[in-house]
Amino acid sequence: MNTTDVTLWIALWAGIISFLSPCTLPLFPAYLSYITGVGVKDLQSGQTKEIRKKILAHSFLFLAGISLVFIGLGLGASYAGQFVNNLLRGDTGLLIQRISGVLIIVMGLYIAGWLKITLFSKQKRFRFAKKPAGLAGTFLVGIGFAAGWTPCIGPIFASILVLAASNPSSGFFYSVAYSAGFAVPFLTLGLFAGSTRWIVRHSAIIMKIGGVLLIIIGVLLYSGELTRLSIYLLRLIEGTWFEQLG
Repeated sequence: MNTTDVTLWIALWAGIISFLSPCTLPLFPAYLSYITGVGVKDLQSGQTKEIRKKILAHSFLFLAGISLVFIGLGLGASYAGQFVNNLLRGDTGLLIQRISGVLIIVMGLYIAGWLKITLFSKQKRFRFAKKPAGLAGTFLVGIGFAAGWTPCIGPIFASILVLAASNPSSGFFYSVAYSAGFAVPFLTLGLFAGSTRWIVRHSAIIMKIGGVLLIIIGVLLYSGELTRLSIYLLRLIEGTWFEQLG
């Protein structure tokens, strides 16, 4: 396990937090109803086999549209980081790392609710008065959703873009991990939509935990301790593995 491995887990967790954020999760049943054409009550009550198939088909296309945008932005951040690194002849590693750490700390403070940033309080979303027909229409709605800048998803994903810029060779994988983190709870709750009520009630606590974790990661990244942490975890895992073999 190296620094990249640790950061991939961070990106995955950031995607989960994005989905569970107060500006996404409460709207989830309405979004799911919109893309599938199935009423919210039918989604939250006993689902038939046909409804489940419809949910899965439309959810996959919706998430594919979202992932296309997220991964594209991740690649863009990677190329930007590589360009700056080449422009300054490779002397930017420590500087970008520290800037990344500071920005991630700021994002963590914002997500936890301890810092107000007016810029992130503005919402810009693509809105469709009527959903385009069929599965292709669902894919387009996914692109529109991802392209919108919401108060919660924007700051969280921004921290992943910063990580991609600081480590250009792994930026693609960070955005893929983030997309996967967003997709897993979406698909899971799509089939168990009634469970969203319990999660909504505890979303504030979940966001504070996510914010604290980002702050810790930002401090570790700024200080350079993230590498030492990954080495320690590697040795711990290897030690446990050898003990089990013995």
